[in-house]
Amino acid sequence: MSSVNVKVDGDVQRLMKRLGRIASVDKAGINNAIAEGLRTSTIERFQTEKSPEGKKWRQSVRARNEGGKTLTKSSTLRTSIRSEASVDGLAVGTNDIRAATHQFGDTRTIKAKRKKVLRFQINGRWVSKKEVKVTIPARPFLGVSEEDEEEIKKLLGKALEEA
Repeated sequence: MSSVNVKVDGDVQRLMKRLGRIASVDKAGINNAIAEGLRTSTIERFQTEKSPEGKKWRQSVRARNEGGKTLTKSSTLRTSIRSEASVDGLAVGTNDIRAATHQFGDTRTIKAKRKKVLRFQINGRWVSKKEVKVTIPARPFLGVSEEDEEEIKKLLGKALEEA
């Protein structure tokens, strides 16, 4: 049989007490606070029209032609943002079917269905096509910004100080 001897210098009792308090930290509460903060900052991105990295979204054709903000015509995507938290972790996201297209961008092919061709205007001139490829640029709204990271660090720091 082998044995191990460990010698610890310093105030072991104080260290053990502190470790015990850290173990009792309200992880679900902390995760909930972080999740709500991330949800709020995600929703604010629809107002500022910027990605978590601070990059301005490319203006949509609808916003350019009709006015208003990009990704906010009906506010359905913005109002679908939800957060969940538990002891084990947290999540911020949406179940909106269009979310991935807007988050990552996509190329779509639009084909004429009811008629032989699609008719639309480009620079004031009418054009007819059987199909058209449309590129939807990425307009990331989900993610953690530097500001979010700072808020998370503050929350965690405060929780550890109180432990």
